[in-house]
Amino acid sequence: MARMPLAERRRQLTAAAIRAMTRDGVSRTTTRSIAAEAGVSLSVFHYCFDSKQALLEAVLTTISDDYITVVREAIRPRATLHETVRAGFRAYWDHVAAHPGEHMLTYELTQYALREPGFEHLARRQYALYCDTYTQLLEELGQRIDFELLVPVPVLARYLAAMTDGVTLNFLVLGDAAAAADILDMITDHVAGLIRER
Repeated sequence: MARMPLAERRRQLTAAAIRAMTRDGVSRTTTRSIAAEAGVSLSVFHYCFDSKQALLEAVLTTISDDYITVVREAIRPRATLHETVRAGFRAYWDHVAAHPGEHMLTYELTQYALREPGFEHLARRQYALYCDTYTQLLEELGQRIDFELLVPVPVLARYLAAMTDGVTLNFLVLGDAAAAADILDMITDHVAGLIRER
C-alpha cells in the first residue's frame, strides 16, 4: 500500500465513512466496514482516528464544510441584496437536493450523539457550528455589501440555522421539493427584510 500523508489518509477515511454511513446508517457502520470502504487495513484506520468521536466529528465537519463552500461562493453581490440572499439559500438548497443522504446522515448523527453517553458534546458542537457558519457568512457578506442588520448577528445566525434545519428535515421526511422551495422563498423575503442596505 502506498504511503500517504496522515491528513490525506484521514480525508480518505472520512469520505469512506460518509459513504458507508449514508448507505448503511450510523449504527450499522463499523470501523471495519469503513476501512474496507476505503480499501485500507483496520490498523490504518486506528492510526488515523484514535476514537469513534474523532471520526464522527470529522464526518460532521466535512459535510458542513462542503455545503458552506458552495454557499460562500454563491453569496457574491448580485443586483439587489434580496437576490444575493436568495442565491445563498438557493446554493444551500441545491446541495440538499443533490446530496439528501448526507443531510439525512447529519440528523442521524445528531440523534446518535444525543443517545450515546459521552457523545452529547458532538451534537452541541454540530449545532454551534451551524450558528458559527451563518455568523461567518453574514460577516463576509458585510465586507462585500454595506448594510446594517435590524437584529443582532448572533440572533439572525441562530434563526438562519433553525430555519434551514427545519426546511431540510421537512423535505427529507415529506420529499416535497416545491413546498420546501416556497418556504425558502418566504425565509429569503423575511431575512432580506432584516437587512438594510446603506
